[in-house]
Amino acid sequence: MKNTRAMVMLVVAVLLGAMAVTLAAQWLGRQADIATNRVVVATRDIQLGSPLTPDMLTTVEWPSGSLPTGAISDPAELGDRVVKTTLTRGEPVLESKLAPKGTKGGLSAVIAEGKRAITVKVNEVVGVAGFALPGNHVDIMVNTNDARGRGNDEQHMISKIVLERILVLAVAQEASRDDTKPKVVNAVTLEVTPEEAEKIDLARSVGNLSLVLRNQVDTEDSQTSGIRKQELLHGISEPAPAARPVRTAVKRVAPRPKPAAESNGQTVEVIKGLNRSEMAF
Repeated sequence: MKNTRAMVMLVVAVLLGAMAVTLAAQWLGRQADIATNRVVVATRDIQLGSPLTPDMLTTVEWPSGSLPTGAISDPAELGDRVVKTTLTRGEPVLESKLAPKGTKGGLSAVIAEGKRAITVKVNEVVGVAGFALPGNHVDIMVNTNDARGRGNDEQHMISKIVLERILVLAVAQEASRDDTKPKVVNAVTLEVTPEEAEKIDLARSVGNLSLVLRNQVDTEDSQTSGIRKQELLHGISEPAPAARPVRTAVKRVAPRPKPAAESNGQTVEVIKGLNRSEMAF
């Protein structure tokens, strides 16, 4: 009885094993039929602004159905190209992650078209204790005198956000966006438009600049009017400067002659020497 049960279990195990092998062979056959393409990927981590070299690249098989947009199949097409974002090992090299052809390596390769890079001198306080890192966005605030021609009066000091959502390109000489550790440095490089560069240059010449770190997904404008000393200490808004009195020309009008008194119809003849006259009453 025991031998019969053992034989049955052995036969069942053999049948299940044969079924598993058959199913595995069929699955492998289907996988072999999937179309693939060669895609260039990075062989190691590549920092932004780095020129690509052959030892940084290799090709792998990639399913055609999930081929990334802008994928490149031939490493020879990437000679002297520069990456404008950081690439990790095994990540596909896409056209959207490359600077335009002819671009040289360095920070200038990652500056967006139509933008400029300007460096601002900072300290531990101005630089948000080193938390303003490459890839972050900051607002720029200036503290200056708003006396409006009334002299250097501390009562008219104002702090105002003058630029918002400015991209930090680099801190000191570091442009890597992978590090999250704070770095206290003495200079921060920002990506701005030409008009924003002019505002920053003027702002740092008329007052003190501060960087205000903001949420990376926050795109709303603050729309503030600034804060003055009277508002800060006493909650009193500074009155608007009094308007100068306007002088108006006054036209002098000659007085009209008084009308002659009306007579009551009586006249008197007056004789003075040789002169003779009449007076009406």
